[in-house]
Parts: sequence; C-alpha cells; structure tokens
Amino acid sequence: MEIFGVPSALLGSQLLVGLINGSFYAILSLGLAIIFGLLNIINFTHGAQYMMGAFVAWIALNKLGINYWVALLFAPIVIGALGVLIERTMLRKLYKLDHLYGLLLTFGLALIFEGIFRDQYGISGQSYPVPELLQGGVNLGFMFLPIYRGWVVVAALTVCFATWFVIEKTKLGAYLRAGTENAQMVQALGINVPLLITFTYGFGVALAAFAGVLAAPVYQVSPLMGSNLIIVVFAVVVIGGMGSIMGSILTGLGLGLIEGLTRVFYPEASAVVVFVIMVIVLLVRPAGLFGKA
Repeated sequence: MEIFGVPSALLGSQLLVGLINGSFYAILSLGLAIIFGLLNIINFTHGAQYMMGAFVAWIALNKLGINYWVALLFAPIVIGALGVLIERTMLRKLYKLDHLYGLLLTFGLALIFEGIFRDQYGISGQSYPVPELLQGGVNLGFMFLPIYRGWVVVAALTVCFATWFVIEKTKLGAYLRAGTENAQMVQALGINVPLLITFTYGFGVALAAFAGVLAAPVYQVSPLMGSNLIIVVFAVVVIGGMGSIMGSILTGLGLGLIEGLTRVFYPEASAVVVFVIMVIVLLVRPAGLFGKA
C-alpha cells in the first residue's frame, strides 16, 4: 500500500523515527525550558549532561552490574547531584548578571565534560543492550514496531506531561514560579527560595540524564552524542518559546515528526528543516509559538 506515492512501511518507519527523535527533543527541551524559564540561565551544559547520563548507565552496567531499570533512577540522581554542585558553586553567582555569563560558563563546562569522556573513551560509540523485557517487536501490519522504541516514546511523554502538571498545577510548582518572580516575598512566607532554585536546576539536569539512559540502547553511547543534539534542542526551545514548558513538549514532538516526514519526501532538507522553521518563527513571532513577549 502506498500513501502519496510512498510505501506505507517506509512512511511508517520514518514517522516512528521522527516520533522517537521528537520524544528526545521534548524531554531535553523541557529541561532547558525549566532551567531558563525559572532560573534565567541558558544551560549549554545540557547536552553534556545528557551524554553523561548515558555513560553513567553504561559504566553502571559494565563495571557494577547495575541493570537498565535501576540505571533509570541511578543516573538521574548522580547527574542531578552534579548539577546541584554546579548550581551551588558556580551558577548562583551569575543570577543577577547578563545571560551571556551563564551561557559562557555552561558552554565551557560542556567542553570540559566532553573532553574528559573523549579522553577516557575515545569518540567511537559504546553499545548498550536493550533490556530483556523490552526486546523484540510487534507487527502492526504496515510496519514492524520495536518494543523498546515504543517504550521510549511512552516513558518520555509520561515524564514530560507529569513534569508539566507538577509545575503548572500543584502548590510546589506555584512556589517555584513565585520564587523566581518575587523571591523576597516568598522568602518572607518562610519558604527556602535558594533551596527551591537548587532543586529546580538539579531536576532539569536529571531530566537530561534520564533522556541519556533512554537513548543508550537506541544510539551509540559516545562523548559526542550530546553535542550532536544540543543545537537542535536549542532550536526547539526557541521555536516553542523560551521558558514555555508545554511549548517545549509540543514543539519537540511536532518537529521530530516533521523531520521524519522530510526524510521521506525531501531527504536533502532533513538536516536543516528545524532551523528553517526556527528562522520563519522568529521572523513572524519572535517570542516563539507558545512564548510570551
């Protein structure tokens, strides 16, 4: 069966690839949006933290015998704790300064982390096995769906929408948003605002590490995996609107699907279609699709 002259199996497989990529775009851009929207820090270390999450899972499996399911919790905790250390010792001094200072600091940290892992493991990728429970696939008739890839989409979207719900619909989220807008007032109510800010940055970093663990069985675990993705993720955040939580989720998914369709109908443009859309959005709506001026 063909759709618009394209075999349905090819179209379905590329849409699946686009949905998987979109899931990673969504969860990574969500972490960036949380950190920027609540802390006003452009976290260029996000790609390196995603890479380190994947490496923590790989090292935990090969050196410590820690399986994938434990690594889904272990890696975000380890990298989130590293994020807390970075926030307390470095970023805290930059909150009242121009965004450029935070960008330069996090860019420098990203280069340092990437250099350390490149020195230890080289640039060739390390393979991470698919957990036994998620091996195999399902025949949908028009295409074959690997179970693990379906799990990636479900897990990423569950985490994304749960995070949105906590930030937008709960008392904790209200404290976070109020603390970033009027810290003195919230502090007067007896709430530890610096601790909230530290928790927010650590959680955003943990999201990147969680995405890294999800990505480990799909892509090769490599020191370059974060730098290859972070520019696209920043474009997703800009298109959705800097600091927009729901905008980052929906835009990440949508752009992943558009990227997949572009590979089918115009493969030459698949690497740049996200950036073309970003330019158009910035010309028409500089604040982004879901952002506020």
